Amino acid sequence: MKHTISVLVENHAGVLSRISGLFSRRGFNIDSLAVGVTEDPTISRITIVVDGNDHTVEQVEKQLNKLIDVLKVRTIPSDELLKRELVLIKIEATPNERREIMDIVQILGARIIDLTVTTLTIEVTEKTENIERLLALLSEYSVKEIARTGVIALQKGSDTIKGNGKQIL
Repeated sequence: MKHTISVLVENHAGVLSRISGLFSRRGFNIDSLAVGVTEDPTISRITIVVDGNDHTVEQVEKQLNKLIDVLKVRTIPSDELLKRELVLIKIEATPNERREIMDIVQILGARIIDLTVTTLTIEVTEKTENIERLLALLSEYSVKEIARTGVIALQKGSDTIKGNGKQIL
């Protein structure tokens, strides 16, 4: 089962290395990892998606909480999860294929961000499941390149994660 873990950390060099090293040493595989600064430039949010049972995730949380630069760790329950991923897709397309691709892109809420004589570049920000659906529909065309950000997530509602006495929205 997939679990999404939100980790607030001090924004220092080497923090991501220590966190990924913890996963490596324990033999835990990371499905997705995204890092970005929060509204407080001294704090970063790391969103980690792992596949495992509840016991494994509990162990990961305990190990993360032991790291010095970690301020707060929270596994967000799937029913309380707001998550998105950004994907850029470059497709080689003939003039006849362009209209079909543009229809798929429009129907699924993506957009064309670059157009050349031979290629289309598509941007989509969506739930992973919807991105997979788009990629499946586009697989019959000549996909040249894909870049994915990894999942970012927040908890639904007014609850926030607090780190180091600060409320992080």
